[in-house]
Amino acid sequence: MRSAYLLISHGSRDPRPQVAMERLAWLLQGSREQGRAGSREAEGQRGRGAKETRRLGAIKNSLIPYPLSLTPLIGTACLELSQKPLHQQIAEFSDRALSCGYQQVQIVPLFLLPGVHVMEDIPAEVEQARQALKVKVKLELRPHLGSHAGLARLLKQQLDRTQAEQTILLAHGSRRAGSEHPVEAIAQQLSAGTAYWSVAPSLDARVQELALAGWRRIAIIPYFLFAGGITDAIAEAVGQLQHQFPAIEFCLMQPLGATQELADLIWDLIET
Repeated sequence: MRSAYLLISHGSRDPRPQVAMERLAWLLQGSREQGRAGSREAEGQRGRGAKETRRLGAIKNSLIPYPLSLTPLIGTACLELSQKPLHQQIAEFSDRALSCGYQQVQIVPLFLLPGVHVMEDIPAEVEQARQALKVKVKLELRPHLGSHAGLARLLKQQLDRTQAEQTILLAHGSRRAGSEHPVEAIAQQLSAGTAYWSVAPSLDARVQELALAGWRRIAIIPYFLFAGGITDAIAEAVGQLQHQFPAIEFCLMQPLGATQELADLIWDLIET
């Protein structure tokens, strides 16, 4: 069954996250197109080999048909701060997918934490869209991005380029019970401590603990998808901490960003 893909983000008044989402969709399309093109080229080579064996009297070998377009249909939608509610965005994208010959839409929540949005809000919007579509297109809700074990590897690649003595993994945080467990698991893989922007323990508290312990080179990893208002506020907070603790060298790293590595990880999440 051919699938189209709809990437779901939180939504923001800042235009940068949406620009990054569009770039990520473009990277996903490109990586899938290249993969299918490589498979088609390999199949073509096998086909030429089959013609040669037929010339020598071998058994006839049929070729596997491929769709006319190698580029998958990938769209983006926002849970909040959009002109239309998410269920309407899903329904409209699904109608478009159906008109392009797709029978299924895979919905991919690009959220890092299993908070209320992932566990309650998005499933409810998907169900509302499903009822509106009346089974014209199959909707499949995929696991959220933060459930992929490969995220720790992407963060470690950044961390390895620093000379930090200690690391703080800074996530948004959620009041939903258990939502911090994935962050703690990633932090353990990075040998890092954790802090949260919206709940305790705060970044200030973690830095003060490390300063009192005598550490002088601290890396801060913002566990966020894209740059935006919160990452700007984090940078400002780190600037204030630098003024408060002038003897400490802070290394504020970048959020994950719309990279080919992240696109490859999303494809792996979809296909698992």
